[in-house]
Amino acid sequence: MSQTKVISLGGSIIVPDKVDSDFLLAFRVTILEYLERNPSNRLILVCGGGAPAREYQQAYRTVIPEADADVLDWIGIAATRLNAELLKQLFRDFCLEQVITDPTAVSVFPGRVLVAAGWKPGFSTDYDAVLLAERFQADTLLNLSNITKVYTGDPKVDPKAEPLDRLSWQEFQKLVGSTWKPGINVPFDPVATERAAQIKLRVIVAGGRNIDNLKKILYDQEFEGTVIGPD
Repeated sequence: MSQTKVISLGGSIIVPDKVDSDFLLAFRVTILEYLERNPSNRLILVCGGGAPAREYQQAYRTVIPEADADVLDWIGIAATRLNAELLKQLFRDFCLEQVITDPTAVSVFPGRVLVAAGWKPGFSTDYDAVLLAERFQADTLLNLSNITKVYTGDPKVDPKAEPLDRLSWQEFQKLVGSTWKPGINVPFDPVATERAAQIKLRVIVAGGRNIDNLKKILYDQEFEGTVIGPD
């Protein structure tokens, strides 16, 4: 039986201000090694929007002060699809499907890598990642972003915020709330959180740039990050 993991790759890791080719090279090498080590390993890569999403959304807000939330989401979704096409081409020998833009419509996984992007307004690609994890019975969803762990508060604002190693979904929901808005700054979006809690999914939040730590997670070794899920 194949082992499938989902990696939700934050756009801030792919494009912090411009495309980070050095990171993508290291990430590609790591993923290829993981796939080659065990022929049953499969990965679903879900891409965020990063700097292009923020820049274009801000341009829209500047021109249209009464910004429409759905329009902001669609602009962000377009950025995720550009990033996803880049990731697909980096793994073209293993990724046999076009970029997935509707996680509810995909029913087959013919290759060993599946790349997905944003779907529609109302949530981030975190939610798409949860739906794909559910659809393909992934054992882990790895959320890679620019934070190394979940904190009790925003460490940029609250100097007393403390890192957390493990949380239940109920505890995590108290931290992120239940309302989605474009550009919300949370480790995992509220809509995705609700669904992940319902299906009792295991999610790991970790820093995306630490390639050595990523390897430890992929190979079930001790790692730095926060585990969210059922006790």
